[in-house]
Amino acid sequence: MNEATASEVAARADFSLLRYGQCWEDAEILVEGLAIQPGDTCLSIASAGDNSLALLTRNPRKVVALDLNPAQLAALELRVAAFRCLEHAELLELLGSRPSDRRTRLYRRCRAILPPASRAFWDARPQLVEGGIAAGGKFENYFALFRRRVLPLVHSRRTVNELLRDRGPEERTAFYRDHWNTWRWRLLFRLFFSRWVMGRMGRDREFFRYVEGGVAERILRRTEHALTVLNPAENPYLHWILRGRHGDALPFALRPENFDTIRHNIDRIEGRLQSVEAFADEAGDRAVDRFNLSDIFEYMSGDNYRRLLDRLVRLGRPGGRLAYWNMLAPRSRPDSFADRLLPLAEEAAALHRRDRAFFYSAFILEEITG
Repeated sequence: MNEATASEVAARADFSLLRYGQCWEDAEILVEGLAIQPGDTCLSIASAGDNSLALLTRNPRKVVALDLNPAQLAALELRVAAFRCLEHAELLELLGSRPSDRRTRLYRRCRAILPPASRAFWDARPQLVEGGIAAGGKFENYFALFRRRVLPLVHSRRTVNELLRDRGPEERTAFYRDHWNTWRWRLLFRLFFSRWVMGRMGRDREFFRYVEGGVAERILRRTEHALTVLNPAENPYLHWILRGRHGDALPFALRPENFDTIRHNIDRIEGRLQSVEAFADEAGDRAVDRFNLSDIFEYMSGDNYRRLLDRLVRLGRPGGRLAYWNMLAPRSRPDSFADRLLPLAEEAAALHRRDRAFFYSAFILEEITG
């Protein structure tokens, strides 16, 4: 990878381990915001694969799923194999969304059609398969530590179950105020989700290079929104954090109504071990209609963000859309792009209010105009 096509963060962060066993961004608002049309070409950050697969529900011509990390491509490719080989209930067991005592057998049914590198990755990690492949990333282990060691110091299992019970907005707010939002909750939350602890145990310290100000306090405010304004009973990300499984609340790509469509379109997804910059150089101009960019701009300087944004606008077709998240570092269309990129601020803000992956401070939608 030469300097012109290398991603900034690739030189600083470790991309050899499985960072994410599942995607921690809400594919429901992503799919709605991108407004994919049949026949579109989509570029997607692979991560664990869930959100790239979710794009297939809108019948695009092609989804190119990129990642710098071979472990993340292995996660995507095992999901692709599972959609081909397993039934819906079996897929949920393999991932860890549901309890199972047969994950190794389910994996063996998928193994024969895995690419050699992904087969070798999972063969060497039987414990990740047995534990549910969606539970095996560094980020999931971070939440598991919170769930097993920190949360019991704050709330009983009964209180956690009460939080996740279906109820109306006023009742949710009262429960949060009277039972959940204790001084101990606030104290341990601020410690566990501090920049230092999260950078050391959950993400990567380099992912915070361009973050200014407090981290835990901002995440705490978004968590309050998820526990009161949104319905915890319907939030798969919250269920996983607090219980270690999805339960009846499933992420978009794993819902039963989407299974057959994703399976039907599974040949339209292509995983690549490649940077966005390298793909753009290879594909040329006007090649992509829709972009799922995850939160990649958080990990680069403002100058590098603008350079990459310029390249993506040239890669995209007029009328195409870019979607990405800000967690802690603010990134959105610079004024110098006003003649080429239109912010869809009201639509994005409305979607962000529904965002069940609640840690993000903003959801950004922008349309290519020239």
